[in-house]
Amino acid sequence: MGKADLHTHTNASDGDLSPEELLRKAQSKKLKVLAITDHDTIRGYLQAKELAPEYGIELISGAEITGIWGSREIHLLAYNFCDDDAPFREMLLNQRKARKLRMQAIVEVLNNQGLEIEYDEILAEANMGNVGRPHAAAILIKKGYVSGVAEAFIRYLSSEKIKGVQTEYASIQEVIRITKEAGGVISLAHPGRMYSEKEVTTLTGFGLDGLECIHPSHTYSMQRKFTALAKSGNLLITGGSDYHGTGKSEYDPYFGVVTIGDQYIESIKRTSENRKRIVNV
Repeated sequence: MGKADLHTHTNASDGDLSPEELLRKAQSKKLKVLAITDHDTIRGYLQAKELAPEYGIELISGAEITGIWGSREIHLLAYNFCDDDAPFREMLLNQRKARKLRMQAIVEVLNNQGLEIEYDEILAEANMGNVGRPHAAAILIKKGYVSGVAEAFIRYLSSEKIKGVQTEYASIQEVIRITKEAGGVISLAHPGRMYSEKEVTTLTGFGLDGLECIHPSHTYSMQRKFTALAKSGNLLITGGSDYHGTGKSEYDPYFGVVTIGDQYIESIKRTSENRKRIVNV
Protein backbone atom coordinates (compact mmCIF):
# COMPACT_ATOMS: atom_id res chain seq x y z
CA MET A 1 0.00 0.00 0.00
CA GLY A 2 2.78 2.46 0.83
CA LYS A 3 2.97 5.70 2.74
CA ALA A 4 -0.15 7.29 4.26
CA ASP A 5 -0.91 10.74 5.64
CA LEU A 6 -4.06 10.89 7.75
CA HIS A 7 -3.96 14.57 8.74
CA THR A 8 -4.22 17.17 5.96
CA HIS A 9 -6.24 20.29 5.26
CA THR A 10 -7.58 22.00 2.13
CA ASN A 11 -9.11 25.40 1.45
CA ALA A 12 -12.45 23.95 2.51
CA SER A 13 -11.24 24.86 6.00
CA ASP A 14 -7.92 26.54 6.76
CA GLY A 15 -5.56 25.07 4.16
CA ASP A 16 -4.08 26.77 1.11
CA LEU A 17 -4.65 24.14 -1.56
CA SER A 18 -7.82 23.03 -3.28
CA PRO A 19 -8.68 19.34 -2.86
CA GLU A 20 -7.35 18.52 -6.34
CA GLU A 21 -4.15 20.48 -5.75
CA LEU A 22 -3.62 18.50 -2.54
CA LEU A 23 -4.12 15.23 -4.42
CA ARG A 24 -1.58 16.34 -7.00
CA LYS A 25 0.92 17.24 -4.28
CA ALA A 26 0.29 13.91 -2.53
CA GLN A 27 1.00 12.09 -5.78
CA SER A 28 4.27 14.00 -6.17
CA LYS A 29 5.25 12.87 -2.66
CA LYS A 30 4.42 9.27 -3.57
CA LEU A 31 1.70 8.97 -0.95
CA LYS A 32 -0.67 6.07 -1.50
CA VAL A 33 -3.30 6.75 1.17
CA LEU A 34 -4.63 10.15 2.19
CA ALA A 35 -7.25 11.50 4.57
CA ILE A 36 -8.45 15.07 4.14
CA THR A 37 -9.29 16.17 7.66
CA ASP A 38 -10.67 19.66 7.28
CA HIS A 39 -12.05 21.30 10.39
CA ASP A 40 -15.70 20.40 10.98
CA THR A 41 -16.45 19.81 7.29
CA ILE A 42 -16.19 17.10 4.64
CA ARG A 43 -16.66 19.47 1.72
CA GLY A 44 -13.03 19.13 0.63
CA TYR A 45 -13.11 15.36 1.00
CA LEU A 46 -16.26 15.09 -1.12
CA GLN A 47 -14.68 17.20 -3.86
CA ALA A 48 -11.60 14.98 -3.87
CA LYS A 49 -13.46 11.66 -3.61
CA GLU A 50 -14.08 11.16 -7.32
CA LEU A 51 -10.70 12.55 -8.36
CA ALA A 52 -8.47 10.46 -6.10
CA PRO A 53 -8.27 7.35 -8.34
CA GLU A 54 -6.89 9.50 -11.17
CA TYR A 55 -3.91 10.27 -8.95
CA GLY A 56 -3.43 6.70 -7.76
CA ILE A 57 -4.42 7.61 -4.21
CA GLU A 58 -6.76 5.79 -1.84
CA LEU A 59 -8.79 8.48 -0.11
CA ILE A 60 -10.19 7.70 3.35
CA SER A 61 -13.07 9.80 4.61
CA GLY A 62 -11.88 12.15 7.32
CA ALA A 63 -12.61 15.24 9.38
CA GLU A 64 -11.01 17.05 12.30
CA ILE A 65 -13.93 17.73 14.61
CA THR A 66 -13.92 20.24 17.44
CA GLY A 67 -15.43 18.94 20.66
CA ILE A 68 -15.97 20.42 24.09
CA TRP A 69 -14.48 18.82 27.19
CA GLY A 70 -15.47 20.85 30.23
CA SER A 71 -14.44 24.37 29.28
CA ARG A 72 -11.80 23.25 26.76
CA GLU A 73 -11.92 22.76 23.02
CA ILE A 74 -10.35 19.53 21.81
CA HIS A 75 -9.70 18.23 18.31
CA LEU A 76 -10.80 14.75 17.30
CA LEU A 77 -9.89 13.01 14.05
CA ALA A 78 -12.72 10.96 12.51
CA TYR A 79 -11.96 8.37 9.83
CA ASN A 80 -13.66 5.96 7.46
CA PHE A 81 -17.19 6.99 8.40
CA CYS A 82 -20.09 6.75 5.97
CA ASP A 83 -20.06 10.18 4.38
CA ASP A 84 -23.81 10.13 3.69
CA ASP A 85 -24.81 9.37 7.28
CA ALA A 86 -27.55 11.87 8.16
CA PRO A 87 -26.78 12.39 11.88
CA PHE A 88 -23.08 12.82 11.10
CA ARG A 89 -23.83 15.45 8.47
CA GLU A 90 -26.24 17.17 10.85
CA MET A 91 -23.50 17.35 13.47
CA LEU A 92 -21.15 18.99 10.96
CA LEU A 93 -23.87 21.49 10.00
CA ASN A 94 -24.27 22.41 13.67
CA GLN A 95 -20.49 22.70 13.99
CA ARG A 96 -20.47 25.13 11.06
CA LYS A 97 -23.07 27.27 12.84
CA ALA A 98 -21.05 27.11 16.06
CA ARG A 99 -17.92 28.23 14.19
CA LYS A 100 -19.80 31.21 12.75
CA LEU A 101 -21.09 32.33 16.15
CA ARG A 102 -17.67 31.82 17.74
CA MET A 103 -15.91 33.89 15.09
CA GLN A 104 -18.45 36.68 15.39
CA ALA A 105 -17.71 36.77 19.12
CA ILE A 106 -13.95 36.80 18.44
CA VAL A 107 -14.42 39.74 16.05
CA GLU A 108 -16.22 41.61 18.82
CA VAL A 109 -13.30 40.94 21.18
CA LEU A 110 -10.85 42.24 18.57
CA ASN A 111 -13.00 45.31 17.88
CA ASN A 112 -13.04 46.10 21.60
CA GLN A 113 -9.24 46.17 21.44
CA GLY A 114 -9.36 48.82 18.73
CA LEU A 115 -8.77 46.53 15.75
CA GLU A 116 -10.87 47.34 12.69
CA ILE A 117 -11.84 43.92 11.43
CA GLU A 118 -15.18 42.57 10.19
CA TYR A 119 -16.65 39.09 10.18
CA ASP A 120 -17.40 39.28 6.44
CA GLU A 121 -13.69 39.83 5.74
CA ILE A 122 -12.85 36.65 7.61
CA LEU A 123 -15.63 34.74 5.84
CA ALA A 124 -14.26 35.85 2.47
CA GLU A 125 -10.77 34.75 3.53
CA ALA A 126 -12.29 31.32 4.27
CA ASN A 127 -13.76 31.13 0.75
CA MET A 128 -17.22 31.31 2.33
CA GLY A 129 -16.49 28.01 4.07
CA ASN A 130 -15.84 27.06 7.68
CA VAL A 131 -14.17 29.96 9.45
CA GLY A 132 -11.37 29.55 11.96
CA ARG A 133 -8.74 31.56 13.77
CA PRO A 134 -6.15 31.16 10.96
CA HIS A 135 -8.52 33.13 8.71
CA ALA A 136 -8.74 35.89 11.32
CA ALA A 137 -4.95 35.83 11.56
CA ALA A 138 -4.69 36.30 7.80
CA ILE A 139 -6.85 39.43 7.98
CA LEU A 140 -4.81 40.82 10.86
CA ILE A 141 -1.68 40.34 8.76
CA LYS A 142 -3.23 41.97 5.68
CA LYS A 143 -4.25 45.00 7.75
CA GLY A 144 -0.78 45.34 9.24
CA TYR A 145 -1.74 44.67 12.84
CA VAL A 146 0.73 41.78 13.05
CA SER A 147 3.63 40.55 10.97
CA GLY A 148 2.77 36.85 10.90
CA VAL A 149 0.50 34.04 12.05
CA ALA A 150 2.52 33.33 15.18
CA GLU A 151 2.30 36.96 16.32
CA ALA A 152 -1.45 37.03 15.59
CA PHE A 153 -2.03 34.08 17.89
CA ILE A 154 0.31 35.29 20.61
CA ARG A 155 -1.15 38.80 20.76
CA TYR A 156 -4.80 38.24 19.91
CA LEU A 157 -6.03 34.75 19.05
CA SER A 158 -4.61 32.25 21.52
CA SER A 159 -7.01 30.25 23.67
CA GLU A 160 -5.90 32.39 26.61
CA LYS A 161 -6.66 35.63 24.76
CA ILE A 162 -10.19 34.54 23.77
CA LYS A 163 -11.00 32.41 26.82
CA GLY A 164 -14.15 34.42 27.50
CA VAL A 165 -15.67 33.49 24.13
CA GLN A 166 -18.41 30.90 24.53
CA THR A 167 -18.71 28.06 22.02
CA GLU A 168 -21.54 25.77 21.01
CA TYR A 169 -19.55 22.87 19.64
CA ALA A 170 -20.69 19.32 20.33
CA SER A 171 -19.41 17.62 23.47
CA ILE A 172 -16.65 15.05 23.17
CA GLN A 173 -19.18 12.36 24.07
CA GLU A 174 -21.52 13.45 21.28
CA VAL A 175 -18.76 13.60 18.66
CA ILE A 176 -17.57 10.10 19.58
CA ARG A 177 -21.06 8.62 19.61
CA ILE A 178 -22.18 10.09 16.30
CA THR A 179 -18.92 9.19 14.54
CA LYS A 180 -19.12 5.60 15.73
CA GLU A 181 -22.77 5.33 14.72
CA ALA A 182 -21.67 6.44 11.24
CA GLY A 183 -19.28 3.50 11.19
CA GLY A 184 -16.22 5.65 11.73
CA VAL A 185 -13.30 5.50 14.10
CA ILE A 186 -12.08 8.44 16.13
CA SER A 187 -8.64 9.46 17.35
CA LEU A 188 -7.31 12.21 19.61
CA ALA A 189 -5.40 14.78 17.54
CA HIS A 190 -1.83 15.86 18.41
CA PRO A 191 -2.01 14.93 22.11
CA GLY A 192 1.59 15.95 22.78
CA ARG A 193 0.77 19.59 22.05
CA MET A 194 -2.31 19.80 24.20
CA TYR A 195 -2.52 17.43 27.13
CA SER A 196 -0.71 15.78 29.99
CA GLU A 197 -0.49 11.99 30.02
CA LYS A 198 -3.15 11.91 32.74
CA GLU A 199 -5.48 14.01 30.58
CA VAL A 200 -4.89 11.72 27.60
CA THR A 201 -5.89 8.73 29.73
CA THR A 202 -9.04 10.55 30.84
CA LEU A 203 -9.95 11.47 27.27
CA THR A 204 -9.45 7.97 25.89
CA GLY A 205 -11.78 6.80 28.65
CA PHE A 206 -14.65 8.50 26.84
CA GLY A 207 -14.42 5.81 24.16
CA LEU A 208 -11.84 7.07 21.71
CA ASP A 209 -10.53 4.45 19.30
CA GLY A 210 -7.04 5.83 18.84
CA LEU A 211 -4.27 8.34 19.43
CA GLU A 212 -2.45 10.45 16.88
CA CYS A 213 0.97 9.20 17.94
CA ILE A 214 2.81 10.45 14.87
CA HIS A 215 2.68 14.21 14.36
CA PRO A 216 5.28 16.89 13.51
CA SER A 217 4.88 18.49 16.94
CA HIS A 218 5.85 15.26 18.69
CA THR A 219 9.45 14.64 19.59
CA TYR A 220 10.80 11.13 19.15
CA SER A 221 10.31 10.47 22.86
CA MET A 222 6.71 11.71 22.68
CA GLN A 223 6.04 9.48 19.70
CA ARG A 224 7.40 6.48 21.59
CA LYS A 225 5.41 7.38 24.71
CA PHE A 226 2.09 7.72 22.90
CA THR A 227 2.70 4.64 20.78
CA ALA A 228 3.33 2.61 23.94
CA LEU A 229 0.24 4.14 25.56
CA ALA A 230 -1.87 3.25 22.52
CA LYS A 231 -0.61 -0.30 22.41
CA SER A 232 -1.16 -0.83 26.14
CA GLY A 233 -4.74 0.42 25.81
CA ASN A 234 -5.50 -1.49 22.59
CA LEU A 235 -5.93 1.82 20.79
CA LEU A 236 -5.40 2.53 17.11
CA ILE A 237 -2.27 4.43 16.09
CA THR A 238 -2.88 7.30 13.69
CA GLY A 239 -0.63 9.99 12.30
CA GLY A 240 0.09 12.54 9.64
CA SER A 241 1.74 15.81 8.70
CA ASP A 242 -1.09 18.24 9.64
CA TYR A 243 -0.39 19.88 6.27
CA HIS A 244 -2.05 23.25 5.66
CA GLY A 245 0.03 24.91 2.97
CA THR A 246 2.83 27.39 2.57
CA GLY A 247 2.81 30.04 5.25
CA LYS A 248 -0.12 28.52 7.13
CA SER A 249 1.79 26.14 9.37
CA GLU A 250 5.32 25.26 10.42
CA TYR A 251 4.47 21.63 9.62
CA ASP A 252 4.42 22.05 5.84
CA PRO A 253 7.90 20.57 5.20
CA TYR A 254 6.72 17.33 6.79
CA PHE A 255 4.16 16.54 4.08
CA GLY A 256 5.25 13.26 2.54
CA VAL A 257 7.74 12.76 5.38
CA VAL A 258 5.61 12.31 8.51
CA THR A 259 3.56 9.31 7.47
CA ILE A 260 2.29 5.99 8.80
CA GLY A 261 2.48 2.50 7.38
CA ASP A 262 0.17 -0.15 6.01
CA GLN A 263 -0.42 -1.99 9.26
CA TYR A 264 -1.98 1.06 10.90
CA ILE A 265 -4.24 1.77 7.94
CA GLU A 266 -5.46 -1.82 7.89
CA SER A 267 -6.25 -1.68 11.62
CA ILE A 268 -8.29 1.49 11.14
CA LYS A 269 -10.22 0.03 8.22
CA ARG A 270 -10.80 -3.28 9.98
CA THR A 271 -12.16 -1.56 13.11
CA SER A 272 -14.41 0.62 10.98
CA GLU A 273 -15.78 -2.22 8.85
CA ASN A 274 -16.52 -4.31 11.94
CA ARG A 275 -18.38 -1.34 13.42
CA LYS A 276 -20.37 -0.81 10.23
CA ARG A 277 -21.57 -4.39 10.34
CA ILE A 278 -22.74 -3.92 13.92
CA VAL A 279 -24.53 -0.59 13.41
CA ASN A 280 -25.76 -1.50 9.90
CA VAL A 281 -24.55 1.61 8.11
